[in-house]
Amino acid sequence: MSLPIQQSGSAEAPALHLLRTRPDPRHLAAWAAHHGLLPRSQGDLGYALHGLLAAVFGEDAPQPFAYDAEQQALLAYTSLSPEALALHVALAEGPAAQALGLCATAGDAGYQLRAFPGNWPEGQVLRFEVRVRPIVREGKTGRERDAFLAAADLTPEAELDRQSVYAQWLKDQLGPRESGPREPWQGAMELLEVELLRFQLLEVLRQTTRTSADEGRKRRAVGGPDAVLQGRLRVIDSRAFAHLLARGVGRHRAFGFGMLLLRPAR
Repeated sequence: MSLPIQQSGSAEAPALHLLRTRPDPRHLAAWAAHHGLLPRSQGDLGYALHGLLAAVFGEDAPQPFAYDAEQQALLAYTSLSPEALALHVALAEGPAAQALGLCATAGDAGYQLRAFPGNWPEGQVLRFEVRVRPIVREGKTGRERDAFLAAADLTPEAELDRQSVYAQWLKDQLGPRESGPREPWQGAMELLEVELLRFQLLEVLRQTTRTSADEGRKRRAVGGPDAVLQGRLRVIDSRAFAHLLARGVGRHRAFGFGMLLLRPAR
């Protein structure tokens, strides 16, 4: 997993920190199983990590976040100050803190937190990597569908490939909306190059919509695309770029998707 780069500069807005932890696989599995957050397939821990972060940090849960299963490392952006984050950690229940890897042990130093740039040089070129859920909402139903399949249905005569469709999807996510006010993260950057690094179809756990006041929300498995895109970008608006990092890209940003990981362009 690429680590976001560290730069100096005045923190315009928002002020971000980069949180890094090493969740303990055994404690994480036990905590997630106890709370019913383990998926039927063993491929995605996004829902479990979402619940774990919420259990420790409440409404201040860091997001977007990215989890590297091979390195067993979690990265997340947070607007919490070091003092505020340390207070959350101190008040966290033991099993949750252990599962998230917040506590120092003989083999690990616990969580790490460092300031992240808020002032990016305009015109700077960076390499990026981002895990996304490239989906679109269809018609009146609002059903989520793979952007590639939706594009193939619209132009059945065209020879489409996932890389080009997902690259266009990413550009659409970063561009202005067709209607409504301009968001503070829009116009942040220009995509110079986009490559599809990895792709799979993956089931993720999500909560259903509550249909009545008496009916609780249930969890169900939802299938869809899971893609990792990489490439190069150019910073256009420094302040908007900081907002974009804090927001993330696409949908399901609270579940392990949409975190822009950056490194210097070579």
